Amino acid sequence: MSSVRYLYISLFSLGLVIFAVILQQSGYQGVSFLPCPLCILQRVGYLAIAIFCFLAVGIAPFRKLFHALALLSAAYGVSVAGRQVWLLSHPETSCGIDPLEIWINQFQLSKDIPWLFKADGLCSAKLPAILGLQVPEWSLFWFSVLFLVLLVTLFKKRT
Repeated sequence: MSSVRYLYISLFSLGLVIFAVILQQSGYQGVSFLPCPLCILQRVGYLAIAIFCFLAVGIAPFRKLFHALALLSAAYGVSVAGRQVWLLSHPETSCGIDPLEIWINQFQLSKDIPWLFKADGLCSAKLPAILGLQVPEWSLFWFSVLFLVLLVTLFKKRT
């Protein structure tokens, strides 16, 4: 894959995180979108994809390694987003406070950059749909697209 494509993927992943932060700060249809623990873990997945794709541009000898790490990050994101979509369709499995929230909020990043990494919401909370889909469903869609793009291009020759 070309350097430009890695940059596009990196910028797209960063754009999704920025959109999530804007949604968190400003809300949508008068509803505040507080990030839950699984949302924070998905942000980590998008940031990892962005970082590994950016490194693939800058460190050419290790391009395949960084590509594979970005692919693993996308697979991780698919699993986390898939879990949250499952929780949305099975709200009875939620027990109120998520023990994962306490664990995530103890990390130094949650204390240093709370607007990006602090979990405050419930994973099974139904929020207003955006263009017909819940935010976790959009996240699952975009992680799946990124996973497929990275998988298909992993063994292609660089152009």
